[in-house]
Amino acid sequence: MAMKLVGRERRKLRIRKKVNGTKERPRLSVFRSARHIYAQVIDDTTGSTLVHASTLSKDLQAAEGAPKVNKSEQAKRVGALIAKMCLSKQIDRVVFDRNGYKYHGRVSALAQAARAAGLKF
Repeated sequence: MAMKLVGRERRKLRIRKKVNGTKERPRLSVFRSARHIYAQVIDDTTGSTLVHASTLSKDLQAAEGAPKVNKSEQAKRVGALIAKMCLSKQIDRVVFDRNGYKYHGRVSALAQAARAAGLKF
């Protein structure tokens, strides 16, 4: 019996049919949960993750300090961090995979921060 795909899963599959990461231009995939946001750069030809960052990354945890910041600001920091890590590995061009989420709010903030930090997509 086939399962019925709904909502985000359906959009995710529709996006993944078109978006594919290569060695020259890997895929920047975003996942967001209720509390955290995760980003990883993936080479789909080998199926390997080249770079990853999230709000749980030690680089961001040490830099955050005492004041609490909202989730959009955290997403901006993750976007800047993933861009910095990509550029250190000579990756300057990626394809963006929003993973079925609307390009709005935290997903948009992460993408814009990554672009501002030097990634091209």
